[in-house]
Amino acid sequence: MVYIGFDVGGTGVQVGIVSREGEILCKGGIVTRIDIPFAEQVKAMADCALVTLAKSGYSLDDVAAVGAGIPGVVDPRTGHIAFCPNLGWKDVDFAGEMKKHINKPVFMDNDATVAGLAESVAGVSAGTHSSVFLTLGTGVGGGIVLGGKVWSGFHGVGSEIGHMIIEMDGKDCNCDNRGCLERYCSATGIILSARAAVMQYQDSAIMVKAEGDPMKINAKIVFDAAKEGDELALRLFADYVKALATTIVNIIHVIDPEVIALGGGVSKAGDFLLDAVRAEVAKMVMYKTMPYARIEIARLGPDAGIIGAAMLGL
Repeated sequence: MVYIGFDVGGTGVQVGIVSREGEILCKGGIVTRIDIPFAEQVKAMADCALVTLAKSGYSLDDVAAVGAGIPGVVDPRTGHIAFCPNLGWKDVDFAGEMKKHINKPVFMDNDATVAGLAESVAGVSAGTHSSVFLTLGTGVGGGIVLGGKVWSGFHGVGSEIGHMIIEMDGKDCNCDNRGCLERYCSATGIILSARAAVMQYQDSAIMVKAEGDPMKINAKIVFDAAKEGDELALRLFADYVKALATTIVNIIHVIDPEVIALGGGVSKAGDFLLDAVRAEVAKMVMYKTMPYARIEIARLGPDAGIIGAAMLGL
């Protein structure tokens, strides 16, 4: 049997035909259309999946289930999406609509959650009993896997790690709260902090790399400048590491997983980021004489969404 996995994004929807072992057998995709009604969007997704299925050499009789990773708040039990801002979806029955076109069991969860499931099946945390995945991109998402199954909490928001509050009365977050991890450890958070800081440090290597334009600053520029020893960049990097390590230590103390995997665009900093985070966590973790979660860089990259979505069917 094979599984269909949808990785739903604001600009594109990727679909894959996936084996039980987490191998993508065939891939396809469409541009996200937010200018058409929800039902038409789902039909376009289903049509793309059916074309991809045919290309893979399998038929609907071979499909065990359909899964989708959604960038929003979903209820995995009912198949309803409460809110998906990037696609303009609010209180929609995704599972019911998809079944009109592909009459198979439909499973869904938050996109970061399914990426975490993918890593636990075929990535850096494969073979473990418990793992937590943090995606460090435009925002910060989380995926928790316990006993081989995703944990989304009773109300479907159990892995919203990006909105864990790490500073009381801290920086304003887009969720209307303050002090959320996302405001400190997303690429957006790094950029906003750097743009504010360079106004007082015009000669920073950050500004040189950004050609003197603060609007050109991105996370890579900040990290590259830190690697070169720029004073301001190192300070920003240290703040970033401290915030991320604080979150990881909280996860260790509450969940005690075997592996914590870091994914998303910011994780491309690789060992430069990983070594610093590991060192900071070692100073903060309570059980200094006992083993705790391995902290690793995720392996699957952009394929994690497709694989994890498909694996929901398991």
